Amino acid sequence: MQQAEDFRAESRALAAILEDLPEAAFHRATQFKGWTIDHVLGHLHLFNAAAEASLRGEEAFAAFIAPVLRDMQAGKPILECQFPWLDGLSGRALFAAWRQGAERCAGAFADADPKARLKWIGPDMSALSSVTARQMETWAHGQEVFDLLGLKRQEQDRIRNIAHLGVATYGWSFRNRGLAVPEPAPFVQLTGPSGAVWEWNAPQQGNFVKGTAIEFAQVAAQVRNIEDTALQAAGPAAEGWMRIAQCFAGPPEQPPAPGSRFRTRP
Repeated sequence: MQQAEDFRAESRALAAILEDLPEAAFHRATQFKGWTIDHVLGHLHLFNAAAEASLRGEEAFAAFIAPVLRDMQAGKPILECQFPWLDGLSGRALFAAWRQGAERCAGAFADADPKARLKWIGPDMSALSSVTARQMETWAHGQEVFDLLGLKRQEQDRIRNIAHLGVATYGWSFRNRGLAVPEPAPFVQLTGPSGAVWEWNAPQQGNFVKGTAIEFAQVAAQVRNIEDTALQAAGPAAEGWMRIAQCFAGPPEQPPAPGSRFRTRP
């Protein structure tokens, strides 16, 4: 699966900027809910391992995720649910474990049937969708790390996977909030880092989202507010979608406030 290699590349891109960080830097807070770099890596490490467990079958996944689900159902914040599994792992030791785990997860998905149905915390999904979600989450949480370190990520056309996930979750973004889904879905036209132009849905006048794939992915993954981008959203459906777009599972989350997420000065 090419998407498995795209996930591997996304993980390596994040690892490259962390390679030489001193221990103390892993405990600096990001602009995402005050999570530290350490928290980000712990979250990614846990759910990479969960995805890998899902490939081993329903029983393996159920056994792995049961303690996490118990904590979630008890009302613990998602951040705290990772701590028992991590068992004190942090800093550079966590970085090494996450990096090795991401490589192992990518390798497991590379050999998987893309159409295989896998159990997850929410609805079942295909192996292809699962590893695309791993790329998206690595890219999205990676953004707060790039921002904190004052670095601009060198994006590649693999971001198309994340943009596609953003388009595919159009209806979910509304239903997850108990809202009616406006029809038809807007036309989406995005320009990739290479200059390639990608399109989804039927062309429509007055009902579209246009711009760069990078900024669309940033809005869909809620790492930027649309007001902090140059995206064009025309029509009630498109405008409403961009205000609540959410390409990840879980309860409804609010996009960051305008101006609250940005690349800091190094």
